[in-house]
Amino acid sequence: MLEALPTLAFHAVLLLCRLGGAVMLLPGLGEQEVPMAIRLALLLALVALLIAPLAPTLPPLPAELGDLARLLCGEIAIGLWFGVLARLLSLAMAQAGQVVALMTGLSSPLQTDPAFGAHSTAPGRLFSLMAALLILSTGLYALPLQGLVRSYALLPAGGPVPLGATAELLAQAVADSLGIALRLAAPLVLAGITGNFALALLARVAPQVQVYNLAAPAQILAGLLLLMLVLPPLLEVWLAASREGFLALGAGR
Repeated sequence: MLEALPTLAFHAVLLLCRLGGAVMLLPGLGEQEVPMAIRLALLLALVALLIAPLAPTLPPLPAELGDLARLLCGEIAIGLWFGVLARLLSLAMAQAGQVVALMTGLSSPLQTDPAFGAHSTAPGRLFSLMAALLILSTGLYALPLQGLVRSYALLPAGGPVPLGATAELLAQAVADSLGIALRLAAPLVLAGITGNFALALLARVAPQVQVYNLAAPAQILAGLLLLMLVLPPLLEVWLAASREGFLALGAGR
């Protein structure tokens, strides 16, 4: 047993590298609002659960320090790459909230958003929190974790990393995230364009009317009412897209 301890400790460190890089970015579980102690406890629990079934697939302890450093850095990079792919799906909600704020006239009041690492609008922050809440309440957080376990079969520890394929997947994930965000914000974008067109016609027909003084409160009120109507189907669309994306991520597509 004593002879197996160094190998066991090395395998635990390998798992910590990949799982830790992913868990701190996974949507729902890796939110900044989740206390660090809870995330650390989750990470240690995952290592304890997975070290036995994954140990046969893990490489032995390298004899050279350089090989050890390359192996650990590679595992951290894979974990961060996987976490970013999953995080982009949840960021679609925050991006949609930013577009909604622009269309409803709420783009001026800003507050800190840990997801973006900068200031965000109130609708963007609201959508970001809703994404985390839905992932945790619906059990979607389990799909990225399952995909993370399957990643050891697709990208074995110590094996070559296909840089071209990983870069292509990352670029496709960014495009998909932007596409989902635009789909979610489409009703507000259409309403905003129509409203601005109507205001332009009003200003043209009746130049003496103070269009801006009338438009600012009306735009906010109409935008909030429309958002209240379309929010439930928007959440369903996002949940379906996120579930499909997490399943594809777990399958390596």
